[in-house]
Amino acid sequence: MRIMRSKELPKELRDRIVARHRSGQGYKRISAALKVPKSTVASIILKWKKFGTTRTLPRPGRPAKLSNRGRRALVREVKKNPKITVAELQRCSREMGESSTKSTITAALHQSGLYGRVARRKPLLSARHMKARIEFAKKNMKDSQTMSNKILWSDETKIELFGVNSKRYVWRKPGTAHHLPNTIPTVKHGGGSIMLWGCFSAAGTGRLVAIEGKMNAAKYRDILEENLFQSAQDLRLGRRFTFQQDNDPKHTAKITKEWLRNNSVTVLDWPSQSPDLNPIEHLWRDLKMAVHQRSPSNLTELERICKEEWQRIPKSRCEKLVASFPRRLMAVLAQKGASTQY
Repeated sequence: MRIMRSKELPKELRDRIVARHRSGQGYKRISAALKVPKSTVASIILKWKKFGTTRTLPRPGRPAKLSNRGRRALVREVKKNPKITVAELQRCSREMGESSTKSTITAALHQSGLYGRVARRKPLLSARHMKARIEFAKKNMKDSQTMSNKILWSDETKIELFGVNSKRYVWRKPGTAHHLPNTIPTVKHGGGSIMLWGCFSAAGTGRLVAIEGKMNAAKYRDILEENLFQSAQDLRLGRRFTFQQDNDPKHTAKITKEWLRNNSVTVLDWPSQSPDLNPIEHLWRDLKMAVHQRSPSNLTELERICKEEWQRIPKSRCEKLVASFPRRLMAVLAQKGASTQY
């Protein structure tokens, strides 16, 4: 009678298999003599040759608490909705009949290359926005390297005195932070303590102005009147520079357009919802990090420190950011107009 297949053969039987092998007997003969399947004989002898023992070796680890089917189901849920929470995934797991802990679910997603990361905040782009971004990139790609050095880049930002931005986690693979499902749509200007207008070029930073009260078109025109040409002069851009601004209603208002036209300012035709094309966004990030490291205690001190740190930004940093403009255009084309990694 053949021995029934079990999880493990007795060690004494395994030793007899190896002994017969060492005496010169073949797998088929050993299998017939000891009533053990030939595949089992081969496996035991292979293990003995590799490890020099017939003893049961330690297993590589605990059996997985979540089946492969369960893990694949969770990965599908995450791909459908990257913003799904672990608690929601737990409910999905229970519905599949595999109740799992949060740590088990997290480990399973890690095995599939998915990690919880803070979702990037990106502007909400419509089909019209993406089309305009593609047209802008194609139009300016050819001369982007030379033209970018003659651009005076500008923008407004708000800096909080004690600011902590809200965060939202998503499950994503490395290198996919800018993909649309992994981002949080935002509208411009989310709040803060003081509002600033600033400009810069490849030659360095221009003026930085604190805006008193509510910003409107008239106030914006006054800022340009007092700071635009002085900044261009300080940065040695000459009169034939190109001015960059976004499509905020204050920038496109009638009185603003009239002032720019009357002063013969060449304005870059800018696509809406495109902060990733403007390298000044990275300068704002540099500024906020430097300012908050100095821990200003009041608004007056905050404004003073902002202006000090703005002037300390090295020219090399500005040059590097402006030099990234051609790559930003290429990234827009590669993303078919969607948000990029910048």
